[in-house]
Amino acid sequence: MSGIDPFQAIKLSVLVGLWCAALGLPFAVLLGWILARFEFPGKTLLNMIVFAPLVVPPVVTGYLLLEVFGRAAPLGKLFADLGLPFSFSLAGAVLASFVVGMPFYVMVIRAAFEAVDPRLEEIAWTLGAPPRKTFFRVTLPLALPGIAAGAVLAFARALGEFGATVILAGNMEGKTRTIALAVYTLLETPNGLEASHILIGASLVISFGALFAYEMLLRWHRRRLEWRHER
Repeated sequence: MSGIDPFQAIKLSVLVGLWCAALGLPFAVLLGWILARFEFPGKTLLNMIVFAPLVVPPVVTGYLLLEVFGRAAPLGKLFADLGLPFSFSLAGAVLASFVVGMPFYVMVIRAAFEAVDPRLEEIAWTLGAPPRKTFFRVTLPLALPGIAAGAVLAFARALGEFGATVILAGNMEGKTRTIALAVYTLLETPNGLEASHILIGASLVISFGALFAYEMLLRWHRRRLEWRHER
């Protein structure tokens, strides 16, 4: 297949997606909770920063990441010296997908927290539960299906990331060449379209499977909240 191992590309894509879902979880939960529950000066600015990757072209996002985390940049050099280079590495592919997918992650989790009735938290406070305990005993469990849906969506978004990844991580076979990059490479080669069928099929299967799981988790979340309100 023109020097491209489709199964390696599939493996890398799934790996990048899983890393994005796992590493992004604490950030997405924190940001989603803050944006859903608090009003404060600078909230508009925070919203703009979090959701900027939705409107900024991915190639531009990749360039900005390269300027910050490239080996020539102070921060990028620091990470490289610590054994974690971001430019032209799997870590770079994860970082690019992480940044581009974070708005979707935060959006879903924010909606999950907003769907939790604040009166339940107020009842817990009146019963003597401190805010931290209320969050972990009341708010977080009720929002958990929505949080899981956000993780699935972040995973699915990472599978299709291309622009930021190719700028920051490059297109290196067996190292950073994910499904999207492999398909692009094949389409640039003679008879590449036929050779890309395995990758296209795998991408569709994984993506639709993730979207199905996302929809099921959202339905579970709605049913749990409706059951709570009925009680």
